[in-house]
Amino acid sequence: MKAGSNKYTTSEKKPTAIGMILRQASVPLMFIIICAFCIPIAGLSPSYLANEIVTRMGRNSFLILSLLIPIMAGMGLNFGMTLGAMAGEIGLILVSDWQIVGIPGMVLAAIISIPISILLGIFCGKILNKAKGREMITSYIMSFFINGIYQLVVLYLMGSVIPIKHSSIKLPRGYGIRNTVSLLRMRQKLDNLIAINVSGIKIPVMTFIIIGILCLFIIWFRKTKLGQDMRAVGQDMEVARDAGIDVERTRIISIVMSTVLAGIGMIIYLQNMGNIATYSSHSQIGMFCIAALLVGGASVDRASIGNVFLGVILFHTMFIVAPRAGAYITGDSMIGEYFRVFVSYAVITVALVMYETNKRRAKSESSRELRAQQDADEARAAGKGNV
Repeated sequence: MKAGSNKYTTSEKKPTAIGMILRQASVPLMFIIICAFCIPIAGLSPSYLANEIVTRMGRNSFLILSLLIPIMAGMGLNFGMTLGAMAGEIGLILVSDWQIVGIPGMVLAAIISIPISILLGIFCGKILNKAKGREMITSYIMSFFINGIYQLVVLYLMGSVIPIKHSSIKLPRGYGIRNTVSLLRMRQKLDNLIAINVSGIKIPVMTFIIIGILCLFIIWFRKTKLGQDMRAVGQDMEVARDAGIDVERTRIISIVMSTVLAGIGMIIYLQNMGNIATYSSHSQIGMFCIAALLVGGASVDRASIGNVFLGVILFHTMFIVAPRAGAYITGDSMIGEYFRVFVSYAVITVALVMYETNKRRAKSESSRELRAQQDADEARAAGKGNV
């Protein structure tokens, strides 16, 4: 390659700004098209659709926001948030047995979940430090491992080792927790604490205030010394280590924070639902939260608060309208159910493939630029030698 020549060949044109934007926003655009196609077919009224979207934003946003801190620390998508969700469920089960209801019950469940989440987060963080570069698959398998321990606790230890008094939540054999634990006396207590009705749309103001406080905390946290350390670790661990940052400790703290927030988010989620599916509530929560974040335009190494809310709106709009649209088109609503589960996994796959493709493209472009610079330096040196 001659000095001064374009580093992009004819077959390898430099991508335009519009092309790069379209590439980065391809997943949100795809979901906008899907929703635009399905909404008219589903035949749902605008008020019903808006009410469902607002409800799901209040229910899911806190959980999805818990994913942002590990991404900032360069640990990718934290599938291990399921560990925090299980801690939140344990807190709610114990509170239900103690018959503490309403907001006090939620607060006590959160207090119980926090130390459990911290211990699980420390354990998970230490394991992920031994699997640098493979954090996502490691945290995914970790969630299965801890799920086995969770099943052991709620199926055998609760009622036999851990005292459970009320037979309404115990299995008939005398130990173990029933498949479903009712949260009827806690249902939507937070959502109804401060709520307004606008044109038939219920807005859970108190829930959104708590979500807003978390958003402000994340914005503030990014500016703190620890937040700056996490960003430095996320950009380059070796440079961060040379700068005197304790990389391993910083990474563990990011996972602990994410796990604690996921536990609180799970309590908010379940109080809206009004019951706990003891053995399955947490099983898909990580997958759906990560899918929603990716639908909002986030990637493995970059995510913002805006991505969270855009993802919740697009992903859950698809969740609402897909079964109705499937029933209208095929006569079978299960087609819509299969479609939305398929899309949940497909969007994660597409996002991971795009991330790897973009990373390799960036590496290739960087290599071409380096070669062009070397050729230019050699040409200048040769010119001076001829003189």
